[in-house]
This record gives sequence, structure tokens and C-alpha cells, in this order.
Amino acid sequence: MMLRLQDKVAVVTGGGQGLGAAIVRLFAREGAQVVVADVNLSGATAMAEEIVAAGGRGIAHQVDITQKDETQRLMNATVEEYGRIDVLVNNAGIASSGTVTEIDQPEWDRVMSVNVTGSYLCSKFAIPFMEKQGGGNIVCIASASGVIGQQNQVAYNVSKHAVIGLVRCMALDHASANIRVNAVCPGVIQTPMLNILSDEQLDELRSMSPLQRMAQPEEIAATVLHLASDESSFTTGSACLIDGGYTAK
Repeated sequence: MMLRLQDKVAVVTGGGQGLGAAIVRLFAREGAQVVVADVNLSGATAMAEEIVAAGGRGIAHQVDITQKDETQRLMNATVEEYGRIDVLVNNAGIASSGTVTEIDQPEWDRVMSVNVTGSYLCSKFAIPFMEKQGGGNIVCIASASGVIGQQNQVAYNVSKHAVIGLVRCMALDHASANIRVNAVCPGVIQTPMLNILSDEQLDELRSMSPLQRMAQPEEIAATVLHLASDESSFTTGSACLIDGGYTAK
């Protein structure tokens, strides 16, 4: 049976850990040549070595997605290595908490730079290669926070609303070049980042979903794979909620 990403070249930012690592593993199993891009080179290298050891294909690349020169270098290096970019997953992001009066401007700028500018820059330098080769696919990791208002996380919430706006605009702007652009909007994901929380805090996060649990990274990665593959060939400009029913309440 044909693998869903057979011989596709995929760049995954934030691919060294958490959801990004789950996406990298799944893409590699489905036949993609994966560029594991992360600000943490050791994490990216470990993931690339893992997928190669399992019989897949991949390389690591260190990148700070907030820096124009580094994102351009990432896309150029990918094309130099593999000849094309079929899929870009803008996964790298950071969280933040606080109200508009509590957050200082450096924190606001940090969140916007990583979550919004990073997706803009990576897309900016990947799209010209996709146009030349006749098409491509971009998936941005937004959040359920990007479709509702929430208390005490204004910078994160606004940044994820912006990611969804970016996705919709890029989908319209580049459809004629056969480039599809979509967003995945997860609820709370159970990743090692949550290990610092108390049992009470974890229980509170679980209770946010009608399913009374958090998502596993692999569950979100499955939707990313669907959007990155030809299975979703008529899907573009969408914001897919994978939140366990959180926003249905």
C-alpha cells in the first residue's frame, strides 16, 4: 500500500520534542523525508537519528524561526539537500499567561515573534519553492485558544487568533499556485511540558474537555498528517478543531 507521504519532503519546526516529535515520527513512517528543525539542535539531532535508525529518512537543522536569515537558510538548505519542499509544518510555538495589564511588552513581543512571525517567515521562504515546483502544503499549529476568548492568557490567545488569520490569507493568496494552507487547533496536549504541574492542575486541564482527558500528541499528529496528505486535497483555509469538545461547550 502506498504510504501517504511517500517521497515527500517535509519541514517540521519545533520538531525536536512534544507534538513536533510526534509529527516527525508519523511523517517518517508514512514515507516522508523529514527536516527536523528546532532551536535546540540536540533535540533535533536526536529525533533525526531516531527516525533514521527506524529506517526512515531525515536530517536535523538548528533554526531560530524569529530570525529572517535563519528561516531563509533553513528552506534553502532543505532544497539543496532534497531538491524540493512539499510540506511545511509550522509547529514551533510558546505559551504565556497573564492579562493585558500584567504582561510587559518584551513578553508580548516574544510570544508574537515566535508564534506569529515565525510562521510568517517560514512560510515566506518556503512558498517560492513550492510555487516553482507546482504546489505544496502548509499546516500551521494554532490552538483552540485561537477561536475563543480566554482569561489570563491574552498574548497566547491573540497570537493563535493571528495564526488562523495568517492561514486563511495564505490559503486565498496561493491557491492558484496549488498550495494548500490549513491550521490545526488542538486542545490541551499531554506532553512533557506539563510535568511541572501539580496533580490538581492536571485534573483541571483534563476537566476542560467533555472527554475528561487531554489529547495525546499522536492524536493531533494524525490530523496534521491528514491535512499534509492528498487525503485532504479539497481542504484549504480551514481551522480544524481537535479539542475533545472543549469549544463545543
